[in-house]
Amino acid sequence: MLALMLLAGDIGGTKTILALFEEDGRGAPAAEETYKSREHESFDGIVESFRAKHRPRVKSACVGVAGPVKNGRCEATNLPWIVDERELARDLGIGSALVLNDLVAYAHGIAALRPEDLLVLNEGAPGAAGNRAVIAAGTGLGEAGLFWDGAAHHPFASEGGHTDFAPRNPLEMDLLRFLLKEHERVSWERLVSGMGLVNLYRFLRDEGPLEEPAWLAEAMRAGDPGAVIGQHARDGRSPLCARTLALFMALYGAEAGDLALKVMATGGVYLGGGIAPKNLEALQEGAFLERFFSKGRMRPLLEAMPVRVILNEKTGLLGAAQGALRQAAVAIR
Repeated sequence: MLALMLLAGDIGGTKTILALFEEDGRGAPAAEETYKSREHESFDGIVESFRAKHRPRVKSACVGVAGPVKNGRCEATNLPWIVDERELARDLGIGSALVLNDLVAYAHGIAALRPEDLLVLNEGAPGAAGNRAVIAAGTGLGEAGLFWDGAAHHPFASEGGHTDFAPRNPLEMDLLRFLLKEHERVSWERLVSGMGLVNLYRFLRDEGPLEEPAWLAEAMRAGDPGAVIGQHARDGRSPLCARTLALFMALYGAEAGDLALKVMATGGVYLGGGIAPKNLEALQEGAFLERFFSKGRMRPLLEAMPVRVILNEKTGLLGAAQGALRQAAVAIR
C-alpha cells in the first residue's frame, strides 16, 4: 500500500508547482509537477490533473497562493482563480487543508534552507537576531514578516507590495507622473516586479535621453519583455536595458529598506522571487544596498541588518510542505 503523503503547492501568477513529500515534509519530493498557471481555468483543474497522474494517498495538504487569504480562501492577485482550503480538502478526500499567502509559505521555507541556498549581500552585525522580513519580486511583489519570540520565528502575512510608491528624487517624481497617466494610483508592485521592469523601461524610453534601437523594439515585441530587458542589461548590448535594471535595483532596495524598518528586521532581510537570482551581478553593483541603507538617521540600524538573496527556487514549496506537516499535527489533536 502506498504511504500517506503530504501535498504541497506553490501557486504563482506564472507557474504553479504541486509536489508530494514524505511524512516529515523534508528531503526531495517524491513526485513533482509544474504547470503554466494561465493555461488552466482554475486550481481545481490542476489538482485533478495531478491526482490523475500520481494517484496519491494524501494525509495533509498546504498551498501558498499569491494574494490575501481570508478565512482559508484566496482570490489570487494575478490570476482569475479562487483557492479555498475547504474545497481543496474535499477534492483530496481529507479532513482539512491549509491555504497560506505565498510569502508566508515562503517565510516558513527559510528554515529549511542550506547555506548554499543563500547569497549574502550584507553581513550585518555579528550575532544579529530578531524579527525578519521577506520581499520577493517576481510576477508581482510579495512581502511578509517573521516575528521573533525569543526562541522561534513566526511568519505573518503582508500586502505591503500594494502600498503607495513614494518617489524621493526628481527622476522618480517624473516616473510617478508618467504612471499616473495610466493608473489612478501607483503601488510599489507597479515598479518592483516583472511588470514593473517593463514600466521602468517604457518610462526611460519615452522620457529619457536613451533611444530604443529597432532590433530591441522587435525583441520586445517577439519575446517576454522582462526577460529581454534582463538579458540585454546583463550582456551589455543595450544601455537602455542596463539603465532600466539599475533603476529597478535602486527601487527594490528602497522598498526592501522600508519593509525592514516597518517590521524592525534586525534578524535579517531575505530577497526571494524570480528576479533577484537572475540578476545577482546587478544586485551586487551597489544601487540596491545604497538605497536600502539610505534612510537618514536610521542608516546604522539598516547597516546592521543581514541581507541575503534566496537562491533556492523551491523555498515556497518547502514552506508549504512544512505547513502541511503542521496541519497534519493539528488534525491528530
